[in-house]
Amino acid sequence: MTTGAFDGRGVVVTGGGRGIGAALARAFTAAGARVAVNDLDAAAAHAVSGQCGGTALPGDAASAEGLAELVRRARAELGEIDVWCANAGVAPAGGADAPAAAWADAWEVNVMAHVRAADLLLPRWLERGEGRFLATVSAAGLLTMLGSAPYAVTKHGALVFAEWLSATYRHRGVRVHALCPQGVRTDLLASTGAVGEALLAPTALDPADVAEAALNGILAERFLLLPHPEVADYYRVRATDPDRWIAGMNRLQQGLERSEVL
Repeated sequence: MTTGAFDGRGVVVTGGGRGIGAALARAFTAAGARVAVNDLDAAAAHAVSGQCGGTALPGDAASAEGLAELVRRARAELGEIDVWCANAGVAPAGGADAPAAAWADAWEVNVMAHVRAADLLLPRWLERGEGRFLATVSAAGLLTMLGSAPYAVTKHGALVFAEWLSATYRHRGVRVHALCPQGVRTDLLASTGAVGEALLAPTALDPADVAEAALNGILAERFLLLPHPEVADYYRVRATDPDRWIAGMNRLQQGLERSEVL
């Protein structure tokens, strides 16, 4: 990734207090950007912004009110928001039996936060003829995630919304990217417990590697950013032979049940 590739650009990273978000904040700063670090955890936002020389803007990046305030403060600090990293996410466990509140939370954070941010950002971006939206979708948005139906379903929604944004506004200067890693060594992976340990931990990457892959993919103007290249092969099988794909995932499910992971 070229140092100075984002010189002077204003970048907002939601969920930037740890994990992939913190790594993105550091990577964009190293590439010359002026970065605003958002997180619900104010101390974490300040810690990361202090490390990378950015600006801490703690707060809610999912609700309509929280996002409106975040965009207002970010514009006051940065002048323009050139890149929006919709990185905040939640991964509640469970399936159809998951509590309604868990489904609602996943929908608000993993999907509607992206929709609301785009609604606020698009008028200025379309007027300027440029803007960039990076959605941290995860490989679950391309494939699925055993053990967490709310995560799998809403990450699919995040991917589809990113695709729609790109298809609708690409010719007007809005560039959209979907970051889809598999396992990443973060608190989110740890929170998935034995399922994540069994399915994702063996090939998990460090957040810094994911951020580097993201920035390189952005500079190459790719829509799908795949820090784990093998995800492209899995996605191809899922699209061309869905019965084979589902059978393979069901074998994984059976293996988890035999080992009492689920």
